[in-house]
Amino acid sequence: MASPLQVDTQFQQINPVQWQELFALAPQLNFAQHRADLFSGEPVNFSEKRPALHTALRNLNKTPVFVNDLDVMPAIEAVWRQIDNCCNQLSGITDIIYIGIGGSDFGPRLVCDALRHQVSSDKSHLHVHFLSNVDSADLASILAVINAKSTQVIIASKAFTTLETMQNAKAVIVWLKEQGLSQDHISKNIFAITANPPLAKQFGVLSENIFPFWDWVGGRFSVWSAVGLPIALQFGFDVFQDFLYGAQAMDQHFIHAPDTENQPLQLALALYFHQKHHGVRAQAIIPYAQSLHLFPNWLQQLEMESNGKTAGADGHEVPFSSAVVFGIPGTNAQHSFFQMLHQGPEVIPVDLIAVQESMSKLANHQHHHELLLANCLAQSEAFAIGQGSSSDLNQYYCGKRPNNLIWLPRLDAYHLGALMALYEHRTFCLGLLYGINSFDQPGVELGKKLAAPIVSALQDTKNDLSTLNPITAARIRWLKSFYS
Repeated sequence: MASPLQVDTQFQQINPVQWQELFALAPQLNFAQHRADLFSGEPVNFSEKRPALHTALRNLNKTPVFVNDLDVMPAIEAVWRQIDNCCNQLSGITDIIYIGIGGSDFGPRLVCDALRHQVSSDKSHLHVHFLSNVDSADLASILAVINAKSTQVIIASKAFTTLETMQNAKAVIVWLKEQGLSQDHISKNIFAITANPPLAKQFGVLSENIFPFWDWVGGRFSVWSAVGLPIALQFGFDVFQDFLYGAQAMDQHFIHAPDTENQPLQLALALYFHQKHHGVRAQAIIPYAQSLHLFPNWLQQLEMESNGKTAGADGHEVPFSSAVVFGIPGTNAQHSFFQMLHQGPEVIPVDLIAVQESMSKLANHQHHHELLLANCLAQSEAFAIGQGSSSDLNQYYCGKRPNNLIWLPRLDAYHLGALMALYEHRTFCLGLLYGINSFDQPGVELGKKLAAPIVSALQDTKNDLSTLNPITAARIRWLKSFYS
């Protein structure tokens, strides 16, 4: 099945024989069966014995998908209706504070920022503010520009216990009360997206304002769920649906395209090849579109939280896993770290992402866009072909720097959804190649566990520090001396 995007791998520095060998890995890994398991609700998150059914969230064809013999599509459809209804109840609202962190933040923040040039005139008065960092400066900057009486608050937390999210939510509630708003007014304008409705109700959220979440949706794959509510509120439910349609189109391509034409598989095999044969440890993601400047941030979590692991599915160490993902928009990147990419001793593959259609309506927008795309094409060629002689290393571009060129016809909700789904499926394919579970994240837990007693120690002047690491204890004493 055709993809909504064009993926050009001609500068990958992989010859036809090597590609043939790479595609031969798919049947060896039982790729087709693993892919079928992903879409059918099998427990592909084998460490937690859960499905990973983010694809069901954009299953607009409503094909039944079963988890424990229960079709999940009616519940998903109910959430679509709930989102649509919420979009029609924004009378008098000028500001929305969306509180989440990690997977509950990166996805909707990226989409709202990337599509900001598409805000319709009837939505131009509405401002969505994303609050994630527990640093109070982040909150203060939002509170300084909003009108309390016309503000709606959305709290996104799967367990409704996330430390940063709940601290920020409590602080917003306190501020609303300080602005003279009644508890009744506040309750009507607070919404929750969670898999733990009882805790949301205990917090003061009305039952009708709770959007359900399911344990088979991982945070970094959750933008397609009610976590995408701010997208629908900012742009309208039709745009949110277009976003889902784009992702669904990529799902269909991933399911039906032959291995040799399958874009997520191609991208995964290419990166895996360079990791295995050239010791690649990092990959640069360079969108030649300023509106996609948050795309590398989103991809960092998707890829490194999913695949940054040592433990393989067999319980043994894997030789390598996720590459380090980094990037900023071109042409800015050309004046930053491209020096290293071209002439550094380490080979770092690059994905260049370009949009065929200009997103500006300025009088000379086409000239700007042609300059932008000319730089993109030139950099792709320079990475691959190089220039000069090794007799003068300072002027030598060795070339043979693998790069992909990924084209979006235009940057709209549909093609952005397809782009994000493309990389989601690439992540899944890489997990199979690495032999790991891409759907758990045990590495995030230790820091949370260690933070709890440190918080107590910082807040209680009489707290016994002897149970803490001696270096941490000394740092706490130093901090307390600063405050005293």
